Amino acid sequence: MKVSLFITCLSEMFYQNAAKDVVEVLERLDCEVDFPKGQICCGQPAYNSGYRKDAKKAAKQMIASFEASEYIVTPSGSCAAMFKEYPQLLKDEGEWHERAKKVADKTYEFTQFIVNILKVEDLGATYPAKATYHTSCHMTRLLHEKEAPFRLLKNVRGLELLPLQNNYDCCGFGGTFAVKMAPISEQMVDEKIRHIEESTANVLIAADNGCMMNIKGRIDRKGKAIEVKHIAQILNTRVEGRV
Repeated sequence: MKVSLFITCLSEMFYQNAAKDVVEVLERLDCEVDFPKGQICCGQPAYNSGYRKDAKKAAKQMIASFEASEYIVTPSGSCAAMFKEYPQLLKDEGEWHERAKKVADKTYEFTQFIVNILKVEDLGATYPAKATYHTSCHMTRLLHEKEAPFRLLKNVRGLELLPLQNNYDCCGFGGTFAVKMAPISEQMVDEKIRHIEESTANVLIAADNGCMMNIKGRIDRKGKAIEVKHIAQILNTRVEGRV
């Protein structure tokens, strides 16, 4: 099976190791992974800020880059959800609307692809830790994927997955929201961290790098001893100490 990796801006700039884990997991599952070099930002920051002209330009570049792919997989539910917005964004753009639909229909978030397309739930991973999982807004509310991460994590040997109070609450990132509404964002992420601490977990697992960056940044500034890991880093772990 051929898979094209949509790396996302944050993975490329800040979470290269997690991106490598995504590739390694897919290759272990007999996927042939390629990397379309024409890919750029998916256009979500512009789209959410009301700059539709700029968002359309980004969308068309991404469609042209990925339309020949068999499957498109990304380690971000948020960015996958943006691909699903392309048909609506380009609904009045003639052939671009049809091209957008074809690209959207074959785009999947990483865990969603593994569980729903490859039909795999046990990757043979081992990660001895007490952890909790952050359910990101875009992945659950826009992409409508709520089960795949938990199906995979329940089969990780040694992992004690603890419940997170108010787990569906936003972490306060929201892309440009964290910049434009910084005081409110700070209170939201502080509440999220308080709930993580109350869970007694020493590892927070997430599937969206934007949430990871926001939560980890605040954890570091507050000096908390909580690790933050992308789910691919957990699923690609075979022995204790592998990160």
